[in-house]
Amino acid sequence: MQSANMLLKKIVRSSVLSFAAQHGMKKDLFPLSRTLSLSLCLKQDNSCSPSEKLDLDAWKKVMKSGLQGEVSETVSERKEPATLAAGREMLEMWRLAGRSVPENITEEQLKTLMECTSKSAQKKYLKYLHLKELHKKNDKRKMEEKKERRLEAQEQASETGVTKKNSFICLWASCMDKVCNWRAAQSMVFGQPLVFDMSFEKDMSVREVANTVRQIVLSESANRRSIDPFHIHFCNFKDDSLYHKEFTKHYREAWGKLLITVTDQCYTEVFPKDKLIYLTADSPKVMKTFDHNKIYIVGSMVDRNIKTGVSLARAKRLGLETAALPLEKYLLWNTGAKNLTLDQMMHILLTLKDTGDWQKALEFVPKRKYCGFVNKPVHELKKTLSLINTLKLGKRQEEVQKQFAKNYSKKQTQK
Repeated sequence: MQSANMLLKKIVRSSVLSFAAQHGMKKDLFPLSRTLSLSLCLKQDNSCSPSEKLDLDAWKKVMKSGLQGEVSETVSERKEPATLAAGREMLEMWRLAGRSVPENITEEQLKTLMECTSKSAQKKYLKYLHLKELHKKNDKRKMEEKKERRLEAQEQASETGVTKKNSFICLWASCMDKVCNWRAAQSMVFGQPLVFDMSFEKDMSVREVANTVRQIVLSESANRRSIDPFHIHFCNFKDDSLYHKEFTKHYREAWGKLLITVTDQCYTEVFPKDKLIYLTADSPKVMKTFDHNKIYIVGSMVDRNIKTGVSLARAKRLGLETAALPLEKYLLWNTGAKNLTLDQMMHILLTLKDTGDWQKALEFVPKRKYCGFVNKPVHELKKTLSLINTLKLGKRQEEVQKQFAKNYSKKQTQK
């Protein structure tokens, strides 16, 4: 019986263990070989029950499933780096071909590159990374130049004795920073809430999400520096979202110290519905005055393709009141969509909250989008706007003069 057990152990070591070692299995199979030998010994015995005979079949099933799992894991581990290696090779080929390609690329960026559906999307994404890398290099160079100039100024100041002025400026900056933080802390208790809707990640690309976060960072800094800041709420915010990754890139360790409220709940669960107003450019209702008792919602979305009606549809689904800024009422609008960036919206709302003057608030609208403020009756402004548009479209000046002469002669005959 002992010789049979020894022979069985040799067979297991030579066959099963060698096959498992080739496929990356690191499990100890000696306890299983012992159970196999014991089951064989019991098999030779006449007093063996049917439950003990089924142990061998169960052992075979366990062995097969373990081997298949290990083999599938090793194959998947081999496939993933193979795609990344193919992406790096393609990147090197495009770099040698003279295309705009970044010098350094991370594994996450490489994965997003390989997930692109078409070659044009890959080219656009690589161009975006290339421009981003160039901006970083320029910023680094400017910071180094600024550091050198600061050191030179310090040396000159030490020679001339103007260090007192610089120390006073540093003290003033630190005091103002503390004052701004104190105001932001007070707004979290007593301030009017302002909600950023963070549920538009699926409607944007990675680049658009990065631009959105950049604009929200500018909005938060403008709000913190204001006299009467809002209590900012990030609603529908997920911890594993692209928003969170971009925010941690910008703020780093200061992300956990921001004086704002971040929640994964919807704003309808946090605030009463009758107090919520969703600000969207597609709303048919125009905002007349700023209401200090209402809670305004801004959609955290930057869309280069200008997808109209996305935020309006969301507000209608939730049964919320909507409003649009009165741009046509106060501005002689030129051409293009009436969408504004998030930091411009923040400046407009802060000015309205402090002064209530639309003309002062709408000065933050880019001047390329309008010709001037409305000072004449609306019908006269429409005529001048149509004349400007005809001149822009390339009609000859003679045709415009002829049209003007016809209209003038008709008016004279009527008189």
